[in-house]
Amino acid sequence: MVEKIQQKPTKVNLRTPEVMNLVKAEVEKHYRSPLVDYLKTTGGYLSGGGLTVKLAKAFGFCYGVERAIDLAYATTKVFPSKRIFLLGEIIHNPEVNDQLTAMGIKRLQAVEGGYYLDGLTADDVVIIPAFGAEVETMRRIQQIGCQIVDTTCGDVMTVWKRVRQYRNEGATSIIHGKAWHEETKATASRAIGENGNGHYLVVYNLEETDYVCNYIRYGGNKEEFLEKFKGAVSPGFDPDVHLCHVGVANQTTMMRGETEEVQRRICKAIEDRYGKENLHKHFRFFDTICGATQERQDALLDMLDKEKLDLLIVVGGYNSSNTSHLAEIGESRLPTYFIKNAEKLISCHQIQHWDLHKGQEVITEGWLKNGEINVGITAGASCPNNLIEETIQRLFELRGIGVETLLANHIMGY
Repeated sequence: MVEKIQQKPTKVNLRTPEVMNLVKAEVEKHYRSPLVDYLKTTGGYLSGGGLTVKLAKAFGFCYGVERAIDLAYATTKVFPSKRIFLLGEIIHNPEVNDQLTAMGIKRLQAVEGGYYLDGLTADDVVIIPAFGAEVETMRRIQQIGCQIVDTTCGDVMTVWKRVRQYRNEGATSIIHGKAWHEETKATASRAIGENGNGHYLVVYNLEETDYVCNYIRYGGNKEEFLEKFKGAVSPGFDPDVHLCHVGVANQTTMMRGETEEVQRRICKAIEDRYGKENLHKHFRFFDTICGATQERQDALLDMLDKEKLDLLIVVGGYNSSNTSHLAEIGESRLPTYFIKNAEKLISCHQIQHWDLHKGQEVITEGWLKNGEINVGITAGASCPNNLIEETIQRLFELRGIGVETLLANHIMGY
């Protein structure tokens, strides 16, 4: 049982004008891209040497990510003499996390059941990442007395509000997400609640959803169910009891269409079991998809529908859920290469990229053909613009063209 949190963190205003002016200058220095800014204002195209690059209309840092990074940078300005720790990663982008490490922010490593917090003292500062942290982890940090800088995204906290509401109504939270993902684990801990009396089930895809739906309709083998969802259910979960009254929520970075289908299928199963007239007694749901995630997915689909592209490059961290879904969308339509930075564009003949199905980097040969070719580029919500610029520069470099010369000609109208 999780004890109720008694101690509240000290309130410190990190976002004073003086601090934020310093932060803005440093963040722009590290992550801003004049090239990307220019392309945003000129239609997103750049052509030369038979290569045309087209940027999606929405890509890269979202507001929640920008806010998290700003707060992390501000922490180093406001607490220059204190030890500063970060729970794991601020966002799922290795370059950004490495930059914070270079600034002196130490990383607290994940262990089974939370994070390794031994050695923390009341004089230390702990930064909570954009995807939040589990209730028990927060309780332990507050008991130690650390100064907490909470960068949790507002969209994530909206989901927490929903699962708390489900719990208060006696409903089990069925969470569409990845049971191993930090955000989903944080959400699941809110579904259980401070008194440990709530329940949750995490479903990853439609195959798992259909299994749950069949159990709701017809019952089944309880032991088999619990084995299938091992690590994805609350302690003491009983499918015969806890699937009678459910509410659907989601990890904010899942694909909207799939989450909506999860909701539809579970709703229909509940209706089949209890009757349409009793649906309101047994089923709840709210739209909790992140707006930025959806905007980037919609922009990619729009580009794929309207542009004649030969291939797509998706830039971002390999453990980024929203970036992975962009790669999934691309894969369904055309050759797609998911890279974390420009170094992965080895040559015109070789590209090293993340294979979503194998869960590892692979090398593909002959990816950038000779002659006229159109390349689409998008990036996840945790990818900074400088990495996108470096990718564009590398693409043209592989064709023997300098982006500076190309831009000069482009601006002059040559």
